[in-house]
Amino acid sequence: MSLDHRLPSELEELRRTVEAFAHDVVAPKIGEYYEQHAFPYEIVQEMGRMGLFGLPFPEEYGGMGGDYLALGIALEELARVDSSVAITLEAGVSLGAMPIYRFGTEEQKRTWLPRLCSGEMLGAFGLTEPDGGSDAGATRTTAVRDGDCWVINGSKCFITNSGTDITGLVTVTAVTGHKADGSPLISSIIVPSGTPGFTVAAPYSKVGWNASDTRELSFSDVRVPAANLLGEEGRGYAQFLRILDEGRIAIAALATGLAQGCVDESVAYARTRQAFGRPIGANQAIQFKLADMEMRAHTSRLAWRDAASRLVHDEPFKKEAALAKLYSSEIAVDNAREATQIHGGYGFMNEYPVARMWRDSKILEIGEGTSEVQRMLIARELGVAGV
Repeated sequence: MSLDHRLPSELEELRRTVEAFAHDVVAPKIGEYYEQHAFPYEIVQEMGRMGLFGLPFPEEYGGMGGDYLALGIALEELARVDSSVAITLEAGVSLGAMPIYRFGTEEQKRTWLPRLCSGEMLGAFGLTEPDGGSDAGATRTTAVRDGDCWVINGSKCFITNSGTDITGLVTVTAVTGHKADGSPLISSIIVPSGTPGFTVAAPYSKVGWNASDTRELSFSDVRVPAANLLGEEGRGYAQFLRILDEGRIAIAALATGLAQGCVDESVAYARTRQAFGRPIGANQAIQFKLADMEMRAHTSRLAWRDAASRLVHDEPFKKEAALAKLYSSEIAVDNAREATQIHGGYGFMNEYPVARMWRDSKILEIGEGTSEVQRMLIARELGVAGV
């Protein structure tokens, strides 16, 4: 019996729709946003009208009734053209809205999800801290119960979608107590934008993803209702580990899109760029580069779709998500480097999409779990960690 990896008709229709949107709407405009380090509100608004921010959520909360496979398909097609737009969608859905859907009360879901699903509002995920990074358990932000409120103090860094004009909330992890052995109890708390004491810094000056919003956050005696606790007290770290497992599938899809976009641009360039009286694509050295790039993108696609399928069918997926994220992020860097080489001097010019892809690729080996962390997770799932 053979496996059929073809998409069902409804997902293929989604893929074609997002592909057309990326080429017709995103591609002509995103370069200017990118060079100005400006957030593309117009494009994001259109993505909201298309229902992209609601793809994996039930219709009862304003979603499209899809799943993580549908989200990954949309992310891949967007990232084939631009990663800033793709990461805005990825962070808004898998990091901003998904924690509320997975762990929120019914009231929290009905309060926040409809606006998050419509794209009218963006949510953010406040986990990383200046002294944390991969050691997410070393959280220093604190939340102390004071009557019917939590009082939050601390800071977060590298938080996507946290300071736009349409950002509505940031879900933050904070230490809310300690276990008998002295280890911290980490909880998740929803902090609405504009809450007194909640300060959003100016955007970072970044190497890539320049049309996305990334900022540092600080909390000084920020008071939010006790009802803003997300899930059980002391379960925040475990909740966000689950969210990160899922998010790695989304990042893998995004990375696959970037890798495929490098192929698309390089093939088009190799067909038209003349050197020594013929297209450079006639040279076997270029052909072999393109073949290897396509092989990597194709294999990456199979990896993330496998992980997404396991998630959708409620099967174990932690190892497969780590495999997909590790492989796809590293081959995205490889393809971006080769695409730049194929373009020669033009690949170093920002007017060419591959220059943007080169700048955008490296963060994929770092964000939502570094390549080193993915290897640790895979080894642990193989049962050899600590041996």
